[in-house]
Amino acid sequence: MSDPANLQQVLDRISQSAVRDRQVTFGDVIDTVGSRSFGPVLMTIGILLLSPISGIPGVPTLSGLLILFIAVQILVLQEGFWLPAWIMERHLPSDKLLKGIRFLEPAATFIDARLHPRLVLVVRGPGSYLLGGICVAIACAMPLMEIIPFSATAAGFALAVFGLAMISLDGLLALLGMLFTGSVATMILVNVL
Repeated sequence: MSDPANLQQVLDRISQSAVRDRQVTFGDVIDTVGSRSFGPVLMTIGILLLSPISGIPGVPTLSGLLILFIAVQILVLQEGFWLPAWIMERHLPSDKLLKGIRFLEPAATFIDARLHPRLVLVVRGPGSYLLGGICVAIACAMPLMEIIPFSATAAGFALAVFGLAMISLDGLLALLGMLFTGSVATMILVNVL
């Protein structure tokens, strides 16, 4: 199966893995979106954090560990990535996952119609180091997001944007995601300090 080429394909594949009559594991979701590409996986983690799943205690921290594993591998330019079995075997509530996907589906067609390859160096080659570094910073902040309301949702949005930018090779979208991440980080720091 080829890697998904847009948001709708990622959502469709996640929906297929989240069958209501069984528990879905994170590994099931990763297998359906493609375990060779960083973009779909970052986007999937972002979508999970945008869903009601992010409200479950421990999910932001677990997501931070996943992001850290993946982002470090992006930085060393691995072909594909590896995640430990204890992460891949974690169960996700299918009903909440499907609810989050249904919420995002109306926007998928609108978003996919506006993305295309541009400013590719921002998401490939040297730009991938910058994206990886930002993802490491988000991952390190995730445990704090357990106590700051809605911050995990903002992180999920940023990760989904970065993943979608990598899938569509849209560097402009990645730059907008960086601007959003910087703005949210500044806002959190100003309010916490």
